[in-house]
Amino acid sequence: MANKTLHITNGGSLTEYLKELDIKGEILTWHEMLCEGNTFSKVGSQEFLNQRKAFLSTYYDIEIDEYAFHQELDILNHTEQFDEIVLWFEYDLFCHINLIAVISLLKEKHIDLPIYLVCSGRIEGESSLKGLSELPPHVLIEHYENKILLTENDIELAQDVWRIYCGKDHNLLKPYIVKKSSFIYLSSCLKAHLKRFPNLKNGLSDLEENILRIVKDNDIKSRHHLLGYALNYQGYYGFGDTQINRIINNLALFFDESEDDIILNRKGHEALHNKTNFALEINNNIPFGGINRLDFYFSDDENKLIKNPIPCQLKNLNLY
Repeated sequence: MANKTLHITNGGSLTEYLKELDIKGEILTWHEMLCEGNTFSKVGSQEFLNQRKAFLSTYYDIEIDEYAFHQELDILNHTEQFDEIVLWFEYDLFCHINLIAVISLLKEKHIDLPIYLVCSGRIEGESSLKGLSELPPHVLIEHYENKILLTENDIELAQDVWRIYCGKDHNLLKPYIVKKSSFIYLSSCLKAHLKRFPNLKNGLSDLEENILRIVKDNDIKSRHHLLGYALNYQGYYGFGDTQINRIINNLALFFDESEDDIILNRKGHEALHNKTNFALEINNNIPFGGINRLDFYFSDDENKLIKNPIPCQLKNLNLY
């Protein structure tokens, strides 16, 4: 008799794809984007849901249907009908933060089933990393057939990383960058996360600086045009349109825009040359787990987060 499988996917697009391919089993679709916003370590708690509701409403004008949320997750209260759980998450930070939260939720509920991971990224013969929904059917099925059984050490590592992410000291993530596990892209995701904080020299995150360089090095016609570039060249972040658009809008002080082009202005060039720290002028204090973006700055010299210097000093800091 074949095993009965519970699949947990990273979104609706992949869920529909698995249904088209007639992958056997029940499917739970994980709709969250926990790489942004306040989080609480107990994923199944009301406190977690309250924090997510407040964040999504404030930053993205999204209202969570609490009833639908509980209905979707109710299947995790009846896992005695399953023989295994398969997690379908990708190589990027967006997926990995969701992944470690899902694993933590499964352990909160004392679910004692084999947990497998299907994770896409590097594909033979392809120059760019690929998401699961981008894979041709035969490649996706091959990934499924080669799914990885997570060990107890893998599961404990995921829980540890989730607790640290929900906490107040994200430098504690650094040892996990070099720790061996079945999460082969976790190291790159954690490095990318630490560089989401403003750089001490110019106040830009890696992703923000990359967007300014796209404007500098390309003939950008509009914000929509810039969005396309930023989505395609964002490395390990895995952000969607809504997130990237928000970042672009926050960077508007660095652009001069006309009807048919966007170019860097003086501030944009100063930022790329590390002449001024613009973190407070950008004024993006979005929460990342248990801390806010402006609580820390990333130091290239020390390769770690440092506490935010006194704001009035930082605002006029000239580092060269």
